[in-house]
Amino acid sequence: MPAKRHPAPATAEHAPLLLEHFLPYRLSILSNTISQAIADDYQRRYDISVTEWRVMAVLARFDGLSAREVAERTAMDKVAVSRALARLVEAGRVHRSIHDDDKRRSVLSLTEAGWTMHDEVAPMARAREREVLAKLDAEERAWLERILDKLQPVTR
Repeated sequence: MPAKRHPAPATAEHAPLLLEHFLPYRLSILSNTISQAIADDYQRRYDISVTEWRVMAVLARFDGLSAREVAERTAMDKVAVSRALARLVEAGRVHRSIHDDDKRRSVLSLTEAGWTMHDEVAPMARAREREVLAKLDAEERAWLERILDKLQPVTR
C-alpha cells in the first residue's frame, strides 16, 4: 500500500497553490460537478458526452456556425469539438453542409433527431440549474449573474 502523502511544505522554492482558494480551480470543480450531474442523465439515455451536448446546445442557440466558431463559443479545444462533431454527424444529430459563399467553410445545424434530443435534455439541464441556484437567495443570484458577466469574455 502506498505511503500516505502529506501536503508539501511551503518554502521559497516550492510554494504550492492553495487550490481550495484558487479561483480557476474552484470554478472548474464547480463547473465539472454541475455538468456531470446533468450529464449523468443524458449520458445514460443518449450515450453522448459532455462535449457533444455542449456542441448541440451551442448549435441550438446559434444555428449555422462553423466548427471553429463552435470551439470559440464554448472555449473548448478545437480537436475535442471536431471529434464531437464527427460523432454527432455520424449519429445523425448534426448536419454539416458547405457555406454558399465560402466552399472551405462548413455550416453546422441540428437535425430533426438532434432537435428531438435537445428538447428532452434542455429541460433536464434547466432543472439542475434551478436546483443549484435555489441554494442562493435572490440578491445572491443577482450578484452571481453580475460577477459572471464581468469575468466572462464576451461570446454572445
